Amino acid sequence: QVQLVESGGGLVQAGGSLRLSCAASGGTIGTYAMGWFRQAPGKEREFVAAISRAGVTTLYADSVKGRFIISRDNAKKMMYLQMNSLKPEDTAVYYCASASGLSDYRAKNEYRYWGQGTQVTVSS
Repeated sequence: QVQLVESGGGLVQAGGSLRLSCAASGGTIGTYAMGWFRQAPGKEREFVAAISRAGVTTLYADSVKGRFIISRDNAKKMMYLQMNSLKPEDTAVYYCASASGLSDYRAKNEYRYWGQGTQVTVSS
């Protein structure tokens, strides 16, 4: 059983930056692909970014490509999301997730473990 805890959310002005962290416990994190998703009020939870088990492969939603960077440190059991040039439309609750054996990194239904989420609010 893997437990995930996000941190680092907050209120930031448009154009600013935030770094989200996801701490994992209860499993061998290096065997899991991991991802970030977000959910804005009244909207479906959507894919943001994903990273392979060893961190070699990364994938981004078009809306964040070039602005966000996903990374992981398996020795520390941590995953990160560096968010730059933030926009008001990035406002959402951000969730980290993990799974073994993903066939589609963008598909939220394939992720087995989820954190509780951290709120990111970008003011204009």
